[in-house]
Amino acid sequence: MFIGILCALCAGLVWGLVFITPLLLPQYPGIMLSFGRYVAFGLIALLPAMLDRKRITSLSKEDWKVALKLSLVGNLLYYATLATAIQLADAPLPTMLIGTLPVVISIFANWRPGHASESVAWMRLAPSLVILAIGLMLVNSSEIDHLRNTPNNTRTISDYVLGCLLALCAVAGWTWYPIVNSRYLRAHPRIHSITWATAQGLTTLPLALLGMLGYGVYAHFSHLDYAFPLGPRPLEFTALMLVIGLFASWIGTLLWNKASQLLPTALVAQLIVFETLAALLYAFVLRGSMPDLRVLAGIVFLCAGVVFGVRTFSRRSPSPISHTT
Repeated sequence: MFIGILCALCAGLVWGLVFITPLLLPQYPGIMLSFGRYVAFGLIALLPAMLDRKRITSLSKEDWKVALKLSLVGNLLYYATLATAIQLADAPLPTMLIGTLPVVISIFANWRPGHASESVAWMRLAPSLVILAIGLMLVNSSEIDHLRNTPNNTRTISDYVLGCLLALCAVAGWTWYPIVNSRYLRAHPRIHSITWATAQGLTTLPLALLGMLGYGVYAHFSHLDYAFPLGPRPLEFTALMLVIGLFASWIGTLLWNKASQLLPTALVAQLIVFETLAALLYAFVLRGSMPDLRVLAGIVFLCAGVVFGVRTFSRRSPSPISHTT
């Protein structure tokens, strides 16, 4: 259990890096950060693909179509919306919204029209949803005050609102992704989980390269002030993309899979909170200030809401919650 918790903690620590990268590279559009991250991840995936080429070549045309669709939504669109949201609204509130994913995923995975027996009554869900809402409102009020009271702040209230909406889009994308991903794997047990992860890395690479090229063409004809392809800080951009491509997209997932093997499912789902806590820690260190009491209270409410929600679903079903970021 100690090793499992340590693996989950380390996974959360490396996943937290993706939330501060947009703040470290504010001159880069969120979509370019997404393309850069997944070009790096796709290149890294080439090595396990060569080692696993027998199972990779056994995947069907339909498998590759599904992997492509999952890569587009769960990788590129998810991180593009999240990175842009963080640049517009700063890190704390988008991070808190992403922290609700364990409960949100469980709700949408188990609430199926026509299958009422598989869903959980709303009265049983109400406590966790109310607790999560209180936590989000506390952090939201703190961040709006910070926005208004910070001198020389270039963010506006409209930027903040747009950032929150984009963060909700990221939540929607990463609610859809693990549900579709896990159901496809259950329906096709012949596909090994490592092979499937590698396949998604391989399909992400051409998408990210094409997307990066397309943005370069758009930037040229729109006369955008962007030094394509590596931007105004090429060394920092390349280094950070390689770091999050390797640690967040690959090593973090391997650590999480190890934790999932060693720990009970209900406990693993709750430990996803490590990611949120790490991201908030990094964000406030980068900001150079301590979170106020409202943010601290919001974090407590978030953790409590996730624990309540996961326990509600774990009593109903033993099925695991898969997670990467």
